[in-house]
Amino acid sequence: MADAAHLYNNPPSTDSTIGGGQMHEFYWQKKALIDARREMYFMPLADVTAMPKHFGKRIKVYHYIPLLDDRNVNDQGIDAAGAAILSTEYFVNFDYVTYSFAVEGNADTFLAAVNAIEAAVASKSGAGPWVITLTKDELVAGTDVEAAAVQTAVANASAPNTLTVLQGSGNLYGSSKDVGTITSKLPVLSETGGRVNRVGFTRIVREGSISKLGFFTEYSQDAMDFDSDSELMMHMNRELINGAVQISEAALQLDLLNGAGVVVYAGDAVSDATVDGESADPAEVSYQDLFNLSLTLDDNRTPRETDIITGSRMIDTRTVRGGRAMYIGNELQQTLEEMTDSFSNPAFVHAHQYGAAATLMNGEIGTVAQFRIIVVPEMQHWEGAGASVTTNPGYRDNGGHNYNIYPMLVIGKGSFTTIGFQTGGKGVKWKMIHKKPGKEVADRTNPYGEIGFHSIKWWYGTMILRPERLALVKTLAVI
Repeated sequence: MADAAHLYNNPPSTDSTIGGGQMHEFYWQKKALIDARREMYFMPLADVTAMPKHFGKRIKVYHYIPLLDDRNVNDQGIDAAGAAILSTEYFVNFDYVTYSFAVEGNADTFLAAVNAIEAAVASKSGAGPWVITLTKDELVAGTDVEAAAVQTAVANASAPNTLTVLQGSGNLYGSSKDVGTITSKLPVLSETGGRVNRVGFTRIVREGSISKLGFFTEYSQDAMDFDSDSELMMHMNRELINGAVQISEAALQLDLLNGAGVVVYAGDAVSDATVDGESADPAEVSYQDLFNLSLTLDDNRTPRETDIITGSRMIDTRTVRGGRAMYIGNELQQTLEEMTDSFSNPAFVHAHQYGAAATLMNGEIGTVAQFRIIVVPEMQHWEGAGASVTTNPGYRDNGGHNYNIYPMLVIGKGSFTTIGFQTGGKGVKWKMIHKKPGKEVADRTNPYGEIGFHSIKWWYGTMILRPERLALVKTLAVI
C-alpha cells in the first residue's frame, strides 16, 4: 500500500560546519513549476453525440446515398430499353485521378493490368456505372462466377494495386463526369413512356461504440499535513483532469488515423512495408501528392474551410485560397517548408504572411497545396513500420532497422462525431470520486484509514460518419 501512495518523507538534514543543525536548509519558492496544459487539436472539431440509457453501448445512424452517386448500389435498375440491369454484370476501369499517384513508378505494370482486365470483360454491358473499390486480394478471393475473368486478370498482375470496378446499377450515370457516359444514360422517354428508367436508392449504416476509461491515484494523510506544498491537493486534482483530457485526445487521434477512407502513400510506396527511403522515388511527400489528394477530396465532396483563412484585407500581403485542415507532427515541418511546387517555386506559405487580419487555427504554421498545415506536438506515428534500412540517405528510422512512417491527416467537416454517455451532448462528462483519509475509507486493506484516493472515469467513443472526408498521407520524414 505504501509504495503505491504519495507519502510524506522527512528530508535528510545537513549539519552546519560551525556546529549544530541548520534551521533553514533551502529557500522554498512557493510558485510551483507547472507544465502548461497540452492543447487540444482534435476534440474541438466534432460535436458530441449523446448516448441515452438502456440502449447498449453501440450507436448507429443511417446514411442515405444520393441517386447520382457511385455508392448507390442496388438491383432495381431498368435501362431506357426496359431491360433489367443485373448486379452481376461488370465493367472494369481504373480511377486515375484517385490512384495514379499511388502507383507512380509502376506505370507499365499498372497499364498492363488495366488492359488485361478491360479485355477480359469487353463483352459485358450494363447501365451503371457503380464504382466499388477492391484490393487485389479481395478480387481474387471473390466467388462470383461473372467476376472470374476479373479475378484471373488481377491474380496474374504482379503489382498489388487497388482497382475500381464499375458494375451495372440503377443510379443512371452515377458519379461519372464523362460526356459520353452521361449522354448514354440520360433517362429519356419515348412517346408512350413505358416501364423504363427505373432507379433505386441505397442507405448504409454507420456504427460507433463507447468504452469506459478511468484511473486513480492514492495519497496519505501525512502528505496533506506535512508536505511543504500547502496546495498539493489542488495540484493533484488539476493533473488528474489534464491526464484524462490528454488520454481522450490521443484515443480520438488514433480513431481518426484508423478511420481514414482515403489513404495515400508518398513516392512509389503502395503499402506500409514498401515505405522506403532508398528507392528511385523515395516515399517522401511531394507537392504533386498533395495536389492529387486535394482533387480526390474535391470529388468526395469534402467541404473546404474558407471562413478563416482569407488573407489580409488591410495589408497587401498574399491571397491564400481557403483550404482543408491538415494535421502533421513536428517531424514533417521541415519537409513542407522546403517543398517546391510544379514551377520549382517555394510551395509553403508561412502563416505570418496571411494571418495579419485572419483568425488562425490552433497550431497553424502555414499553407501548402490548398491545405492549412497544423502542427500537433503529440502527433502519433508508426515506429519502424516501413521498409528495412540498408543505407539511410537521411530519413528517420527506429535505430537503423526500419523506416518510420509519419501521417498527414486531413479532417473534413462532418466526417466524425464523438460519443458520450450522459453528457447532454455538448462535451465529455468526467466523473470523479474523492475519498479523504479517515474512518470512511478504513477497511482490511487500509485498517488505519491513513490512505485516501482520487479516481476519474468517463465514457469515450468515436463514430466515423464520412470516411471519404478523412484522408491520410503516409510519408517519410527527414532527419
